[in-house]
Amino acid sequence: MTKDVSILQADAINLLKQLIATPSFSKEEDNSSAFIKVFLENNGVKAEQHLYNIWAKNKYFDTNKPTILLNSHHDTVKPNKGYTLDPFSPIEKDGKLFGLGSNDAGGSLVSLIATFLYYYEKETLHYNIILAATAEEEISGHNGIEALLPHLGKIDCAIVGEPTQMQMAVAEKGLMVLDCTTNGRAGHAAREEGENAVYKAIKDIGWFSSFRFDKVSDLLGPVKMSVTVIETDNKAHNVVPAQCRFVVDCRVNELYTFEEMLEIIRSNVQSETKPRSTRLRSSAIALSHPLVKAGLKMGRSYYGSPTTSDKALMDFPSLKIGPGDSARSHTADEYIYIDEIKNGIDLYIQLLNQLV
Repeated sequence: MTKDVSILQADAINLLKQLIATPSFSKEEDNSSAFIKVFLENNGVKAEQHLYNIWAKNKYFDTNKPTILLNSHHDTVKPNKGYTLDPFSPIEKDGKLFGLGSNDAGGSLVSLIATFLYYYEKETLHYNIILAATAEEEISGHNGIEALLPHLGKIDCAIVGEPTQMQMAVAEKGLMVLDCTTNGRAGHAAREEGENAVYKAIKDIGWFSSFRFDKVSDLLGPVKMSVTVIETDNKAHNVVPAQCRFVVDCRVNELYTFEEMLEIIRSNVQSETKPRSTRLRSSAIALSHPLVKAGLKMGRSYYGSPTTSDKALMDFPSLKIGPGDSARSHTADEYIYIDEIKNGIDLYIQLLNQLV
């Protein structure tokens, strides 16, 4: 039995309003995960839970068929100080739905849930469909999609719901965060004593700000490095710092591995450089993949995304696409247009109809 799309759209909008009213900061998604599980069960779906991740298979799941994963996240960042509205009050005004997580990625999440419900009871699908509403995406945590994937079985491809204005992000930059340390020698600032670690750091920071990697991607553009934090242990103004630490945010295109980047960086700076993680690698889906071809047939455009998502943790082809606009993510008074959610559900169904 096929569910009425207009009912699915209305239910999705109501679900998003309830999720906005349910704080779900990364690592604190217990209430939102419970809410999503109950919502699915009230719609006749057998939902499973692992940590704060909720997942479900279509009713007639067949291990002999390939599987598509529909994934988005229900955790949010914390609201910034610029909010003029209550971030946990779902306010509908001028065709917009305001609230924390409405755009990133609540709109995509509820649209994918509605899409999953549309297909849930269909018996003759060519693909299985798994829905995964996951945690810790905003902090690239280990207890989100990465922890859940081993429980899902073989996945052939995925749609990752993030705000892309329903255009196709076929590639995205990888993320490597570097902790850098320069060492000097403490001394009294009033005398010619010590070796100032800050001055050493400044030289390296200058290199990070001016160096350009040779290989530029057609989809993702150049590698980008940004120094985002700098600190010493000093509390007193009159002590030459013996150590200076700074952080570099590295956004990597598909033409460099993290290992290649590290080799270049370490040959040019005197700081000790340690990556926090090399998990979030650059990823891409081929333009010839059926998901992308289906989107192109619908008139969707494609691009390379500068932001990182759970797509980076998937070792199978994945397409990032969803309602909303990435430019609104993490902003004060975050919002999504109601029509973006309705159109997102329609477009997800049109996309999958060409495959399943």
